[in-house]
Amino acid sequence: MTVAGSPAAEMRHSAPSAPATAAPPAVRLDTVSRLYGTFAALRKITLEIETARCYVLLGENGAGKSTLLRVLAGLIQPSYGTVRVFEGIAPAQARGRIGYMSHAPMLYDQMTGQENLAYFAGLYRGRHCLTPAEALTAVGLDPALKRPIAQYSQGMRQRASLARVLISQPELLLLDEPFSNMDVASAHQMLDLLHTIRAAGRTIVLTTHQRELAEPLADSLLIMQAGAVAQVLDGPARRSGASA
Repeated sequence: MTVAGSPAAEMRHSAPSAPATAAPPAVRLDTVSRLYGTFAALRKITLEIETARCYVLLGENGAGKSTLLRVLAGLIQPSYGTVRVFEGIAPAQARGRIGYMSHAPMLYDQMTGQENLAYFAGLYRGRHCLTPAEALTAVGLDPALKRPIAQYSQGMRQRASLARVLISQPELLLLDEPFSNMDVASAHQMLDLLHTIRAAGRTIVLTTHQRELAEPLADSLLIMQAGAVAQVLDGPARRSGASA
């Protein structure tokens, strides 16, 4: 990943041949700020998020992590600067290719998991979706469960919420605290699933307060402070970087 003020990545040298075409970044932000009155939730963020990698956002409450995810999802617009995804388009033009998981499950409590996912799959007209059963099975839930979402445990709600995100087979997953309210076993099941998703070539950006849990998944750690990306830790630098 490249960020404002950082050195360019060193080029790889190989035998003379036709140059490989690099995949465009999954996300490009250019001096993005988001203001609420006089308060700056995001401050002049410039960075690129590479395709098929996992980025973990760390920082205290109020650092801007959730706001950044909502900007990337196209749910809110920057006050200044630009956001482009995939081949240089605005997030709002690529909704079917982006999956967003918020703190709230965004599911209907009175409906079963199957019924919820069938409804959401119907919103993605013209896009090849997983079946509700496939999505629920992928996150370790029983598709035959007739219990309404209101009767799910918190960990089951988190997994059902991720199944909702996966139903459209998005290329970019934006996950806000995906391990929240999960017991240790459920959190590790979620982590294993995210490893599989990343290995399949999807791009993941997630926020968490559980650095130790998410770090094995991360290609890069982004430390946020006061609405800015204060530090980027890649590869071995993650082991010795400042804690969040």
